[in-house]
Amino acid sequence: MTATETSLKNFQSDVDQWMAENVPKNPGFLLPLTFLEVGTEQQLDFLRDWQHKLWSAGFLGMHWPTQYGGQGSDAAYQGIVDKALTAHNAPIIFNTIGLNWTGPLLLDVGTEEDRQRYIKNILTGDEIWCQGFSEPDHGSDLGNVQTKAVRDGDEYIVNGSKIWTTLGNYADHMILLARTDNTTARKYDGLSFFLSPMRVQGVEARPIRKVTGEYGFNETFFTDARIPAACLLGDEGGGWRMAMKTLEYERGVIAGQASAHSMQSIGLEDLMDAMQDFERDGAPILQDAMIRDELVKLAIEAKANSISDRRAAIPALNTDHPFGIALSNKYRHTEYARRLKMMGAHVQGPQGALFMDDDQSYKGGFWQRAYFANFGTTIGGGTTQIQANIIGEHVLGLPKS
Repeated sequence: MTATETSLKNFQSDVDQWMAENVPKNPGFLLPLTFLEVGTEQQLDFLRDWQHKLWSAGFLGMHWPTQYGGQGSDAAYQGIVDKALTAHNAPIIFNTIGLNWTGPLLLDVGTEEDRQRYIKNILTGDEIWCQGFSEPDHGSDLGNVQTKAVRDGDEYIVNGSKIWTTLGNYADHMILLARTDNTTARKYDGLSFFLSPMRVQGVEARPIRKVTGEYGFNETFFTDARIPAACLLGDEGGGWRMAMKTLEYERGVIAGQASAHSMQSIGLEDLMDAMQDFERDGAPILQDAMIRDELVKLAIEAKANSISDRRAAIPALNTDHPFGIALSNKYRHTEYARRLKMMGAHVQGPQGALFMDDDQSYKGGFWQRAYFANFGTTIGGGTTQIQANIIGEHVLGLPKS
């Protein structure tokens, strides 16, 4: 499907109508704000059905090839769908690690057998993916991963542990970074990358309770777990390159993701709407000079992010630092969201200390929950501090810290 101004306009009208008719209403239980908080079977079943409905309508992975379950369309069509999902306050698309990291990676470097085996099930939600990079002692320092995979005939025997494995207790597969050689001169050369099954003997995922009382993260243990040697993606010892490519998708440095709607959009208009309900010193809080000043700063930052995102899509405007804007994507957007949500709790005054389980909390503790949930986005894919180092070194040319 080629994108023309007329075809895009007509498509947008069709999508808006479909969303108005099909976006599910409040299911009567708490839905996750991001894909990082899917913590109950009830949530999982609801979101899996929603993802399958979107895919069946042709609104997921639209720019992926038709032979793997996509629509073979221009990426602009998926962009229209993603904006409509936000505009209609649709539930998140939960299988993010499959849709936005694993799928694009397989389309880029996977074998034809891998693509045929995995990609359609990623789109439909029939198979869930998790990520096995971080370890209890090696979070941002992926080069020192210690989980071991030892070749034994047609299998690898895996031992070790991973942490922060989102959806690990529900996942069918994991993109796993493991050490296959301890003798290499460079630690990175001893790493390999696997499309590892999760439902095999010796693999155990234990959910981690968050400060919000919700779940989503897991610690995953491998104890003499045997996985097929065919699960190796690329060459043995080539895992570092695969991991870095995956992180480029995760951080939004390169395109190809099936959908951007992995988190509920909470923006400046939502914050200002909430502020209508609060006063300071007997006057509407929006009349407070300091509050207005902070809102202006957030508005400027939101506009800058929007312009930067548009500029990044125009190569001629990025010749000075070709990947400068893309490399700053994660840092800019997650830190902006954190400050915005923090302000949503701050303007409540003492009431901002109340949480979801308190009857006196504002909007059921929505802003407090959103603020705490946002921390996962500032850590996953490389912490804010790691992102700042990347920008300093690769964009500004500063010495390595």
